[in-house]
Amino acid sequence: MRITRDLLLRLAKENTEERAFNTESIIAAYLSGSLLNEEPLLGGTTDIDLVFIHNTPPALPREIKALSPDIHLDIHHRYEKDYDPPRALRSDPWLGNELYAPILLYETKHFFEFHQASLRAGFDEPKNLLKRAYKLLNHARKNWMDLQFNAADATPASILDYLEALHSAANAIAELKGNPLSERRILLDLPIYAEAIERPEFARGFLGLLGGTEITSASLSEWLPAWENFYTFASEAMGTDIRIHNARQAYYKSAIATILEGENPLAALYPLLLTWTLSAKSLPENQISAWEDACMLLKIGGEHFESRLEGLDQYLDNIEEMLEEKVLSQGFEVAEIV
Repeated sequence: MRITRDLLLRLAKENTEERAFNTESIIAAYLSGSLLNEEPLLGGTTDIDLVFIHNTPPALPREIKALSPDIHLDIHHRYEKDYDPPRALRSDPWLGNELYAPILLYETKHFFEFHQASLRAGFDEPKNLLKRAYKLLNHARKNWMDLQFNAADATPASILDYLEALHSAANAIAELKGNPLSERRILLDLPIYAEAIERPEFARGFLGLLGGTEITSASLSEWLPAWENFYTFASEAMGTDIRIHNARQAYYKSAIATILEGENPLAALYPLLLTWTLSAKSLPENQISAWEDACMLLKIGGEHFESRLEGLDQYLDNIEEMLEEKVLSQGFEVAEIV
């Protein structure tokens, strides 16, 4: 089957209409994510990011549904009160960006029209943009602070928190020039955003904190069979993060393989390490030695973890200093923004 954007948009609409017809609580639905771009595929795969808004608290916050080996629905269920008050969404880096310019697929009672109009008024003002960037930076800083209590404990859970702190930090940078960075493309797109704010060292620093300066792309290729085994076993385990769903394995695997064959093969490191860590978190401690060995080579695992946290601390400080300069250049006080 030839996958085109038109086909994906049709599938999004058909699946939304079917679900809304059979679920009375859905009052609005929209499409977000990669399908808003002209070229949503990476490695011939993609997900269809749908958001269903309910007038009662949804029982399930997120679900994955396979449509084919290469396409799946990634559905977020939200309660309508998550969007109140609408003006507060102007400083929300996730819901705000998501609701600003999605594709509306279904609506009742003008929910979308009202909330989007309130959101867009002032969304691009420097004050709100800086507030969104600071929220992302503060989330990364909170992760770093929490990790100080277990700085010598390089478990899958600790390294996952470390990786998610890096993701939030990268998005604090991206927020200044565009939309949030996806997990698959973060190392492909972060250099573009870093260049746009004339701070290319932020992209280099991100890669360094992942351990990307310690390896070659050949290491990533060598890790793929072990990564795939971990993913397969973890996707069948109880309580595994929903991102490690069997319908998403090709989504990650094909993207990683495609990036490895491209001009910037080390950009595959973040999605590979993130999903490998998520998988390792769901497996018994005596079955994760291959992941532990990779983390040691990256100088993130074992005795190296503490020094990586020190590096993250400095990285976050550098981003904070950059944001402070932008706040002051706009004539604001930092206390007005944070």
